[in-house]
Amino acid sequence: MRKLIYDVAASFDNFIAHSDGSIDGFLTEGEFVADFLERIQSYGAVLMGRKTYEWGYAFGLQKGQPAYTQVNPDLKNYIFSTSVTFEPGDLIDVVSDNEIDFVQQLKAEDGKPIWLCGGGELAGKLLDAQLIDELTVKLNPVVLGDGIRLFGSSQTKVNLHLIDSKPYDNGLILVKYQLTY
Repeated sequence: MRKLIYDVAASFDNFIAHSDGSIDGFLTEGEFVADFLERIQSYGAVLMGRKTYEWGYAFGLQKGQPAYTQVNPDLKNYIFSTSVTFEPGDLIDVVSDNEIDFVQQLKAEDGKPIWLCGGGELAGKLLDAQLIDELTVKLNPVVLGDGIRLFGSSQTKVNLHLIDSKPYDNGLILVKYQLTY
């Protein structure tokens, strides 16, 4: 069974972005970037919501194009949306319904771990369904006060068991947890 790892950047007050989706105040340079790129290479698939996928448009991603292939050329992208449409490809597909069943089936397959990169509402649904195995947070030294919550509107209680942590000179801390439901 494949692990589902929610690998995401967050503010100290657990927001993954401002309410408008911007990430002003989050660190984008430093030693942690090389570690992040190395982790991307270890994943076999990436799951993301429509807003997370479309966020990439500002950085040159084209509609229907898989993300992160410059780092991991074999990374299969699954975009969860009922409104975005494009032709599926070898490395990209849209999941428009039965998202929980789809993720359960994907986890049951053999292969590398699955990366959940966002967004918060998708993460909340997968948390509620007890499908997230690990949480890796790039904890940024900033308090946003408001924004998109790490787990959206989920109210599910989960115990976290620290696997690893690594502080960086710029104030960012990487924390990895195993989830116990």
